[in-house]
Amino acid sequence: MATFVLVPGGWHGSWSFEAVVPLLERAGHAVHALTLTGLRPDDDNATVATANLDTHADDVLRLLDRTHITSATLVGHSYGGMVIAAAADRADGRISRLVHLDAYVPRDGESCWSSTTERYREAFAAGAATTGYAVRPPAGGDPRRRPHPLASFLQTIRLTGMLAQVPRREFVYCSGWEHRTPFAELRTRLQADPGWQVHDLPTGHDAMHEAPEAVAALLLGERVDAQMTNLPDPTNS
Repeated sequence: MATFVLVPGGWHGSWSFEAVVPLLERAGHAVHALTLTGLRPDDDNATVATANLDTHADDVLRLLDRTHITSATLVGHSYGGMVIAAAADRADGRISRLVHLDAYVPRDGESCWSSTTERYREAFAAGAATTGYAVRPPAGGDPRRRPHPLASFLQTIRLTGMLAQVPRREFVYCSGWEHRTPFAELRTRLQADPGWQVHDLPTGHDAMHEAPEAVAALLLGERVDAQMTNLPDPTNS
């Protein structure tokens, strides 16, 4: 039995994995989907203003401590890739697998801000203009999304090298939004790195919603071909 810890991307909570969790549980695995500090419905303004990348890595580490997990698969979507990288580097060998689901894979000294494209930096800045500390969600999308702590997008990650000791490291590239994705160069970089396995899914960015069965199959180490029929048109993502 594996233990999965699912970390959402910007503006999202544990609900973003709601279609994937039961599929993993049905296969007999333990699953913990997180809502990060500053994105919980009852978080006050001070909590949102002070939450950063370290705060979010600590959210993961506290879960490992509280539940006595010693061999976790960390799955991070989008910004969540920053979080699982920081947590894995500090987890004292308790991480057996990392899955960056269309997510940032930072190197030491990088941030979400520095790793993304100018288009998204402009969106972050515009989204934080009202408060100066919380980035409002982009227009459209799930109404459960919440303003995201700006400091977590800006803080640089500090990696000691322990991340490279995680036995399995995987990157999932969602190819259905190639006109907007900030991950094309990252995919090329990781394809050339023998320490990483790169998968492709022909979905838009939110693969958990578009193709939960395919995402679950990938996490379970199964072939995803049969799960990729009857998908919505990814060009509309």
